[in-house]
Amino acid sequence: MTTDLLSSHRDRLDGALTAIRSRGYHSAFPESPSPRVYGENAAADGKSAFEAHLGTEYALDIPGARGTVVSEQSPYGIELDVAYPRVVEDGLDELLAAARHGLVDWRRAGIDGRAGVVLEILDRLHKRVFELANAVQHTSGQAFVMAFQAGGAHALDRALEAVAYAYEEMHRYPATAAWEKPAKGDPIRMEKTFTVAGRGVALVIGCNTFPTWNSWPGLFASLVTGNAVVVKPHPLAVLPLAITVDVCREVLAEAGLDPNLVTLATERAGDGLAKPLATRPEVKLIDFTGGSEFGEWLEQNATQATVFTEKAGVNAVIVDSTDSFKALCGNLAFTLSLYSGQMCTTTQNLFVPAGGIETDDGHKTFEEVGAGLATAIGKLLGDDARAVEILGGIVNQAVISRLELAPEYGDVVLESRAIQHPAYPEALVRTPLLVALDADDASVYGRECFGPVSFLVRTADTAQSIDLFRKTVTEDGAMTAGIYSTDEKVLEQTRDAALDAGVALSENLTGQVFVNQSAAFSDFHGTGANPAANATYTDGAYVASRFRVLQSRRHVE
Repeated sequence: MTTDLLSSHRDRLDGALTAIRSRGYHSAFPESPSPRVYGENAAADGKSAFEAHLGTEYALDIPGARGTVVSEQSPYGIELDVAYPRVVEDGLDELLAAARHGLVDWRRAGIDGRAGVVLEILDRLHKRVFELANAVQHTSGQAFVMAFQAGGAHALDRALEAVAYAYEEMHRYPATAAWEKPAKGDPIRMEKTFTVAGRGVALVIGCNTFPTWNSWPGLFASLVTGNAVVVKPHPLAVLPLAITVDVCREVLAEAGLDPNLVTLATERAGDGLAKPLATRPEVKLIDFTGGSEFGEWLEQNATQATVFTEKAGVNAVIVDSTDSFKALCGNLAFTLSLYSGQMCTTTQNLFVPAGGIETDDGHKTFEEVGAGLATAIGKLLGDDARAVEILGGIVNQAVISRLELAPEYGDVVLESRAIQHPAYPEALVRTPLLVALDADDASVYGRECFGPVSFLVRTADTAQSIDLFRKTVTEDGAMTAGIYSTDEKVLEQTRDAALDAGVALSENLTGQVFVNQSAAFSDFHGTGANPAANATYTDGAYVASRFRVLQSRRHVE
């Protein structure tokens, strides 16, 4: 059956394989939630499916679970009250034994068999994309369209991309080989068999802000390469990953495989399950998205596993000059506003010379650059009904605390304001805050201030901007970087600085592409070359260490 599954999804896989080689535009899952794409009833049916979960116990038979736990709070203020099987430390022996039980059959399914199962899972997740979008919206605070795209269609694309890379890497070696060495008399002949084998149990530690987008690449890369996967969601964002695990288990069972190859380890906030789980000897792979402190703890303490981390960083844009000041401000306004700055890719530091910049609208002082940005943000978010669909909701109180503290750091260029959400009156919605700092305030802008807070850093000149950019990214990491300049020499210097620091660079973005967005199959997310992340979505290195090639050999006549 597993081979039949691959046949039914071969076109989707082949399209992805072609895309990762060409790096051109490709999307396997439509990103528009339009009825013209998904049908007239898809949105309503998906919302109903989401609402059917509320106030219920999510029925998953998880080995080692001890009762249930309710831990989620919607940033939009609605009652979720979904109960999940609770895994505690004394249940880990049972959980991990069950996870390992089906590994032999999973290995025997072979590369194509496993690929077929995983592609079927992605297809069924796509059929539930509206349900997932609502689940992502009401656990992460993303606005619905963003939740549909980033939490649904784009997350599926990233998952498929990881599967394609894994499929290609696993097929790098032949399954069998005839080996013949010349010798006196008859040659020495051997038959050799090469088998792709998973490493064991993989652990995915989910995050609150992007529960599917950040979890699916590692989950499905580990699964397709022959591993079992334990998914430990963030306590505030369980439902999207519970649905994911449910679909995985459903497809595995239908294929005659052990559904416990994918399990859900839900904990109560404060249980601290991640540490004992991550250091278990059975766990050989870990995917983590979250704060630097715990990411570094995993890297230093989960020594039995290969650890893939995405952590904090200080994303930066250098502003030197522009041939379209209005478009520059408009592009950055959207970048700083999208999802209230709660993206690992949102720009935090804008390095601007104290003497100002040259533009198509004449010379702009430092203060005028700040005013231009403030005006553009105000225009973008001037209509509250439109603004909430860009900003979404604040994901947790920690973001509000950082936002309230930030005005003390410097001179406020643009105050943050509260917006009343027309559909969800209890939602916490805030516009971006801009604070002007001096170059010597590195103790402030040199650390991540996650949320709708950005700093305009006054530098002596563009040369210092480039130096500070190189220094902060090298020391503190970044997921994204940008440069605005009409001077080719400045562009070249910034490219070199970005290469030195190990960060991807966007140049002169003034259209409908933004520094905090990346396209699956073409853009790498993270580089693995600076402290913000030790891996990238997605390349060969991201998948190759998730399996080993084991051989057997025998003499033949």
